[in-house]
Amino acid sequence: MPQLQRELEDLDLSELEKTNRQTGPCAMVIFGATGDLTSRLLFPSLYNLAKDKRLSPNFAIVGVAKNEQTAEQFRKVMSEQLSKFVGSKLDSEVASWLLDRLYYVSGEFHEPATYKKLAQTLAEVDTNHRTAGNYFFYLATSPVFFGDVVTQLGAAKLAEEANGRWRRIVFEKPFGNDLESAKELNHKIKTVLAESQIFRIDHYLGKETVQNILVFRFSNGIFEPVWNRRYVDHMQIMVSETVGVEKRGPYFDMAGTLRDMVPNHLFQLLSLTTMEPPISFNSDAVHDEQSKILHAVQPLADEDVLHYAVRGQYGEGEINGEHMPAYRAEEKVPPDSRTETFIALKLMIDNWRWAGVPIYLRTGKRLSKRHTEVSIQFKRAPLVLFRDTPVDGLEANQLVIHIAPDEGISLDFGVKVPGPQVKVDNATMDFDYARRFPDSTPKTGYETLLYDAMTGDQTLYQRADMVEAGWAVVDPILSVWKALPPRSFPNYRAGSWGPKEADDIIVRDGRSWRRILR
Repeated sequence: MPQLQRELEDLDLSELEKTNRQTGPCAMVIFGATGDLTSRLLFPSLYNLAKDKRLSPNFAIVGVAKNEQTAEQFRKVMSEQLSKFVGSKLDSEVASWLLDRLYYVSGEFHEPATYKKLAQTLAEVDTNHRTAGNYFFYLATSPVFFGDVVTQLGAAKLAEEANGRWRRIVFEKPFGNDLESAKELNHKIKTVLAESQIFRIDHYLGKETVQNILVFRFSNGIFEPVWNRRYVDHMQIMVSETVGVEKRGPYFDMAGTLRDMVPNHLFQLLSLTTMEPPISFNSDAVHDEQSKILHAVQPLADEDVLHYAVRGQYGEGEINGEHMPAYRAEEKVPPDSRTETFIALKLMIDNWRWAGVPIYLRTGKRLSKRHTEVSIQFKRAPLVLFRDTPVDGLEANQLVIHIAPDEGISLDFGVKVPGPQVKVDNATMDFDYARRFPDSTPKTGYETLLYDAMTGDQTLYQRADMVEAGWAVVDPILSVWKALPPRSFPNYRAGSWGPKEADDIIVRDGRSWRRILR
C-alpha cells in the first residue's frame, strides 16, 4: 500500500487528464491550404492543440492547393507563418513535431488526378504515422468548390467509411447564398455523405463564452426561471467590426453582410440564447432545440421588411485617429456598389416562451468598436414602492454575455446610494474570463471545433435543417432588397454606429440600443 501511495503521489494527474482527452489516430486534409485561413487560424489552432497534448501521436496533415510546390517548401512557408502568428511564445519542439507531420499535394479541385495523388499521399501517411485510415477533410476554399470536392472525394472512394475507419468533411461558411442554393448543396453532398459525416462550421461557436451560454443557462437555477416572456423585455445581439472588407472585396460584394453574418453567426447566437433545454448535451438533442427556435422565428412579410430591416453602407471616416476609405473605394469593390455592409433587424419568435419579446440584431463593418455581445434586458420593476421618494425612474436589469474581444458576463442591478434619502444607482457584477482563468492558452476559436471534428462531436456544428431554417428567414429580406435597390448609399460614416434608420427600428418601440462601454 505505501508503494502504491508513493506511485500515485508521483503521478502527474494533469498530464494524465490531458492524455485521456487526446483524439484518436487521424489525418487532416486541408483543401485551400495556401490561403489565409490555414496560416492565420487552422495551423495555429493545431499547434495549440498539440501544445495542450490534445492531438494523438498518430496524427498528420495534408495540404491541398493548386500552387506547384514540394512538401518541403510548404513546410518552410508554414513554419514562417506559425512563427508570425504564434509569436515569441512559440514552442520550437511542438512546432517541429507538427511540421514533421505536414505533407502537400498540388492540383485543381475539380480534376480526378488530384484525388489520385491525394489517395497515394494518404496511404503514405497511414504507413508513416499510423493514422489508421481515419481522415477529415477541411474545405478552406471558396464555396463554389464545395460540390466539386465532395463529388471527387466520393468518386475516389476517399469518403467511404468501412472496417471501423471514419471520414468527415468540414465546410466553411457560407453554406449556400439563399434557401434554394442551400437546399441544392445539401442534396448534392448527401448523395456522397451521411449527415453524421457533414460538419458545417461556424467559428463563432469556438469561442468559450458562446459555448458557455448553455452552461450558464442550464447549470444555474437562478436564471432559467426568469428566461422567458414574463420577465424579459427584449434582447439585443450585436456583432460590430472596425475592419472593412480587407482583401475579400470580390466575395463580400457578392454576398453582403446579411448573407455573410445572419444565417450563421447571429442565428447561432440567437438559437443558443433562446432554445428550450435539451434532454442532454448530445449533438442531436441540442440541434433539435436550435432547429425548433429557428423554425419559430417569424419571417418578415414584404411590408415588414421596409419597417423592421435596415441596411447600410459605410462612407469614408475615421477610426482611432486613422482615416478610413469608403466601401466603394476599397480594393476590388465596384465604385457604384449597392452591397450592404451593415444590417439591423427586429425579429419575433412565435412560441410560448418568447411570444411578444422582440429580438434586435445589429452587425456591420467599419463601426466605432470591435465588439460582440448578447444582451438580455429584463422588465423594469414598478415604481409603486418608491412613489414618496426622489426616485422618478428605475433602470432595467441587464444581463450581458460579452463574446469579443473580451469574454465574460456582466449583470446590472439597482443599489441604494448611501445617505439619508432613498436614491437608486446602477451597479454591475462582472465576470471576466481572462482574470478568472489567467493560465489558459490563448485560443484562435478553432481549437474546440477541430478537436470536435476529430472526435466526431457535431454539437457546435450546424445541421442541414438549421441551415435551411436560417435561410428561410433571410430569403424574404433578400427578395425585397433586390426589388428595391438602396438609394442613399453610403449612409453611415466609418467610425460611427451605423445609419440613423437603425436607431429608428428600436426607438419607435420606446427602447434604445445598448451603449458599448467596455
